[in-house]
Amino acid sequence: MSEASTHNNKNRRGKVAVVTGSDRGIGRAIALSFAKSYTYSGIVVSARKREETERVAKEIEDMGNSDSIAVISDVSQEADCIRLIDETVKHYGRIDVLVNNAGIQQEVPFEDTSVEVWQKIIAVDLTGPFVCSREAVKHMLNQNPKGGCIINISSVHQIIPKPHYVPYATSKAGIEMMTKTMALELAQDNIRVNVVAPGAIETDMNQELKEDKAELDKVLRRIPLRRIGTPDEVANMVEFLASDKASYVTGSAFFIDGGMTLYPSFSSSIDSGKKQEN
Repeated sequence: MSEASTHNNKNRRGKVAVVTGSDRGIGRAIALSFAKSYTYSGIVVSARKREETERVAKEIEDMGNSDSIAVISDVSQEADCIRLIDETVKHYGRIDVLVNNAGIQQEVPFEDTSVEVWQKIIAVDLTGPFVCSREAVKHMLNQNPKGGCIINISSVHQIIPKPHYVPYATSKAGIEMMTKTMALELAQDNIRVNVVAPGAIETDMNQELKEDKAELDKVLRRIPLRRIGTPDEVANMVEFLASDKASYVTGSAFFIDGGMTLYPSFSSSIDSGKKQEN
């Protein structure tokens, strides 16, 4: 591709997307999937670690399909969420798609879960998506054309209990209801809101599964497709929901889990003491 055609592709009018927690794993896969779709003129990569975040933005730039900037932010901080959206609009003039992907978890028995641990996880996994969405909606309501799309990345644990992870599972259940309530309230303003809930995916969060064959076998027995998913398989669903192909889809939850949610619970995992799913 010539330099001139590359320049034209990157600067043609297209959508602008923000992806939080996009320095690695599922978030990175989503950002790259957007770039490959040829429908985005601007993609904002955002996470806490500068080097990794800037590296992903450069990956997107080097593809030649979209412009990209890195915004370093911690979504547990309200000021950072506000700045992330403000910098996006200042740089690109609008925001069409917000993907709330950043998330953390910590294994702690319920009786040992401190308020500090509870608040830390809720701040990143639930309050951060709330604030980022609130700020994005303010711009989506006033831009021309009005509207946009918000996709919240949750987990199968929005419906499957996960012992030793009470704050995490609680935040994911909250994300589902927040998504549905936002979708109902904002539909009249042409803002669609959906939730994507991954199961066991090949990410750093599931590193133990690569190192412990017995634990991997235990997890695979709960997955009808009998394998771990990939970040790209999650990104494919997100890219679809953000596209015009999903223009009649809002307030819905999509499980990317190989059928894991066909099982009712994970009570047998109490004694394992292992991180098993996204």
